[in-house]
Amino acid sequence: MVTIQISQDYDRFRQIVKGRVRRDLRKYLKSNELIGRQGGQVISIPITDIELPRFQYGENQGGVGAGEGEEGDVIGLGELEGPNGAGDQPGDHILEVDFTIEELAQILAEELELPRIQPRGSKNIEGESDNYSVVRNVGIEVLKHRKRTFREALKRQLAGGEYSLQRPLIVPIKKDKRYLSDRTELKPENNAVIFYIQDVSGSMTDDLKMVTRQATFWIDIWIQSHYKNVDRRYIAHDSQAFLVDQDQFYRMRTSGGTAISSAYQLAIKMLEERFSPEEYNVYFFQFSDGDNYDHDSQRCVKHLKETLLPAANLFCYGQVGKSSSSDRFIDVLEEEFPERDNLIFTFIRDDEEILPALKAFLGKGK
Repeated sequence: MVTIQISQDYDRFRQIVKGRVRRDLRKYLKSNELIGRQGGQVISIPITDIELPRFQYGENQGGVGAGEGEEGDVIGLGELEGPNGAGDQPGDHILEVDFTIEELAQILAEELELPRIQPRGSKNIEGESDNYSVVRNVGIEVLKHRKRTFREALKRQLAGGEYSLQRPLIVPIKKDKRYLSDRTELKPENNAVIFYIQDVSGSMTDDLKMVTRQATFWIDIWIQSHYKNVDRRYIAHDSQAFLVDQDQFYRMRTSGGTAISSAYQLAIKMLEERFSPEEYNVYFFQFSDGDNYDHDSQRCVKHLKETLLPAANLFCYGQVGKSSSSDRFIDVLEEEFPERDNLIFTFIRDDEEILPALKAFLGKGK
């Protein structure tokens, strides 16, 4: 009974915490605290203002104590010495709670009303699955199939006239024994690759790169929750493209001009050499302030039409920052692709627009 009660209390506490995270989702979207707290499939989230249990005075029962108390008095804290002497204000209670990828994805889905991703049907890789459904006449005792062994012994004794209704004793011998054995089956497993593309030219400030980092954190959470295996490739570019690791992707110094097509060419090379669209669900998330080298935009349109969009489940472009009305790559996309179902583009002018951008990117269930 105690175990059941503890389990119920724990479940109720988790629901309270989930409600608090959902209520403060915009704060977490703009916070850098979650980035770097991810360990495997678990992410630690700092929660403030959760009411912690505390003892209060009720009726004084006598015995050793500190005198009469007022209703609501907190026991045992007294005046705490701080760096500037004793204070009279309560402190913030920060509690770190571990969330799984699936739990955070559920919170995001509820807040943004996101549909589940529907993987492209033919984009599967066959994985091995052990299934103990085969019965053999050799094996180890721990896997002995008792019913089949009994049946074989009964059949043998009946055929040999050894079975007696007056003394219905069935004794299996070695050749009667049957054992469960594993059978390796091929099982479809949906797999995905995400290409994160970021402009690191001279016009991309640290603030804009941080907006990119915050958005990609939650994109990763959502896609991870739908696929067994997720590969990630990080492409940074100015006038040339570079394949980098995750840390470099967010920390590269900005300099140089801009040629978005260089990033597209590198992505196409990796699709051809490593990530065939016949085997992977392919996602692109690109972030730029919209500046691009003269005449390069038409090369980008060609790459999108001929290779990238046909290969992609989803291609999302986020134009970050308050760009000028000229040289905006988002205008090129809007003009060239007015009705492309798997191409989504939107402005992310500051961290307040991360949540609407996530809804735009992920709201089609692609």
